[in-house]
Amino acid sequence: MTGATPTGPATTDPFPLRSARTRRFTLGAPRDVTIAGPPGARVVLALRSDGPEDPQTHLWRFDPATGDAVRLVDARTLGAATDGDGLPDAERARRERVREQAGGVTAYTVDRAGTRAACALDGRLVVVDVPGGTARVVPLDVAVFDPRISPDGTRVALHHDDGVSVVALDGAAPLRRLVEEDGVVWGRAEFVAAEEMGRLQGMWWSPCSTRLAVARVDESAVRRVHLADLAVPERAPRTLAYPLAGTPNATVGLAVFDVDTGARTMLDLAAEAGDDAEYLARVRWDVEPLLVGVQPRDQTALRLLTWDGTALRTVRRVTGQPWVELVTGAPAWLDGPLTVEDVTGDDGRRWRALCHDGTALTPPELQVRAVLAVHRHGDGAATIVLSVSGADPTCVDVVTVERTAAGDVGPPERRSDPAPGVHHAVLALDGAGALDVAVHRRSDLDHDGARVTMVTRGGTPRVLPSVAATSGLDVDVRLLTLGERRLRAALVLPTGAGHHDGPLPVVLDPYGGPHAQRVLAARAAHLGSQWLADHGFAVLVVDGRGTPGRGPDFEHAIDGDLAGPALADQLAALDAAAELEPRLDLSRVGIRGWSYGGTLAALAALRRPDRIRCAVVGAPVTDWRLYDTHYTERYLGDPDRRPDAYRRSAVVLPDGGLVGPDPEAAGAPPAELLVVHGLADDNVLAAHSLRLTEALHAAGHPFTFLPLTAATHMASDPAVAARLLTTQVDFLRARLHARPAG
Repeated sequence: MTGATPTGPATTDPFPLRSARTRRFTLGAPRDVTIAGPPGARVVLALRSDGPEDPQTHLWRFDPATGDAVRLVDARTLGAATDGDGLPDAERARRERVREQAGGVTAYTVDRAGTRAACALDGRLVVVDVPGGTARVVPLDVAVFDPRISPDGTRVALHHDDGVSVVALDGAAPLRRLVEEDGVVWGRAEFVAAEEMGRLQGMWWSPCSTRLAVARVDESAVRRVHLADLAVPERAPRTLAYPLAGTPNATVGLAVFDVDTGARTMLDLAAEAGDDAEYLARVRWDVEPLLVGVQPRDQTALRLLTWDGTALRTVRRVTGQPWVELVTGAPAWLDGPLTVEDVTGDDGRRWRALCHDGTALTPPELQVRAVLAVHRHGDGAATIVLSVSGADPTCVDVVTVERTAAGDVGPPERRSDPAPGVHHAVLALDGAGALDVAVHRRSDLDHDGARVTMVTRGGTPRVLPSVAATSGLDVDVRLLTLGERRLRAALVLPTGAGHHDGPLPVVLDPYGGPHAQRVLAARAAHLGSQWLADHGFAVLVVDGRGTPGRGPDFEHAIDGDLAGPALADQLAALDAAAELEPRLDLSRVGIRGWSYGGTLAALAALRRPDRIRCAVVGAPVTDWRLYDTHYTERYLGDPDRRPDAYRRSAVVLPDGGLVGPDPEAAGAPPAELLVVHGLADDNVLAAHSLRLTEALHAAGHPFTFLPLTAATHMASDPAVAARLLTTQVDFLRARLHARPAG
């Protein structure tokens, strides 16, 4: 094992530290936008910090007609800690699950009328008078997590000490315990729900504000893992309930409480759903009835249940092979189940469609990515807001689908700017379905960050102000379509005076796996690649099979093999890109990646050393038996039933040995690896990299191991994050003999 000793221009470059201090240039940008208030008196709520390097986030109110801003919650004035001290463990875990890198106010909820909001600040409950522009800390003797205000604004439900309490905002006795149980967690999402399903909640108010649905999580059968800070040996290890693939999950149930009386109704999900009730995947109660989505262990179905106050019944069972995808914002209820499903047309074409009671409402030309909102106008009429991709998966657009009271559905109507880019929108409609206020966010290849605008009906668009920093980079990104699979790729070349005319060493910079798309028509997605390119590389980012935006067949192509298709697509795209750009030197190719991208980087270096000379391997999964159930089993199945799928996808084999080179690479000298892992990582356990480095050492394979003490799956310390970037560049330059640009 060798130590990394960064040298040369990369160590003095200001970009790494600026990128780290600005959290990749996101601090100071408005986020988490909500439109609140009645028609004609709408306001826009958003979170934003005060500067490009300020990690303390505050809650703001903006007037969409004038652009005037009022700070509703000042995190510093209310005494927010700058270092995260005092956070409840549940909040610390939530931030890790969503990769939250800011502090202060990081989430909030608002009542139906838009008059009150609630948030947590270092474990304290803060209640906001939205029209009045004031906030107060509710004095409680507990550290609160995930406060959720009732639709009528009179109460707040919150989690603390593994149970749930309710705060009456207008009463004399504000805090009342609703439920607690020894050895069981109430009101908080379990690990796989938050990390893999996108279900971060454990409590849901009824529309009438008198009842509360609460998740019950029993983790007694879940395997325990122990995370130790090896730099502080006197500190006891932290124990985490972590369901490894093939081992028991948490037992998750759902109960409904009458908030006034405390009466509990336990919903018997297993009695109605049987084996489909392995996972509590979705809960929604914005309208009656309560809507619940559960999944079986193999995830080949999504069973939708409703509860009307007396009976639990199945209203639809969505099935699919090899799995049913969970989509943000779905299911919903609109006189029947509103879902996003993989649909097959008469011509055999498959697409991801918005469906009502199983009938597709969107055409094959659109792949639905998310349901952003369902605006109901009465008598079954509604406007449904969708995030979609069309023929170009690098672009994301917003469309609406109108449903009449008679059940007729019109064609999707585009609501986002027609210019290419990644678009998002929050819409507020009046009772007749006409647009009242809209907030649009657009990212494109011409600007570093997103531009957010507010517009009222007939009014002048107002910019939602951002104080985020710009990168200062001259970005040269070419979006390409490569090879017979028409793989989407971004080729990033050096810019400025140091632009190279001669051969350029190549760095593959993928994620390359499910659920994450790297190649987007947004400059912010390519800043890190551009900085890397400016040190003398051609950087190629490729979205291979498994990545979203291109429909179910493209995503499902990795079933049973998380290694082969992804690696084949990277190499095929590399060859195709070299045909278009002759400056790419295919004799000097490296790869870098983090998380699944780190897995792919290790696989590329070990299986194809004839093509890949070196690899930066960040926080990789090296043995999928050591990753969690919901993610791993979706793609590879049960390890006892499909051991070959796990072996095909492994970096470190079950016997502890390394995956060997493919036949095409026989006789090639080994590629060198730089392995990096945070020792406090509770998502991809550090055991993955420790087993990898042990196997590399035993095989006499060249590598460098960089353990990051106290770091989790994201390097949140700016100095560590900055140094990590420079270390990667120096490693790649030394192994690929790149000339620094300039």
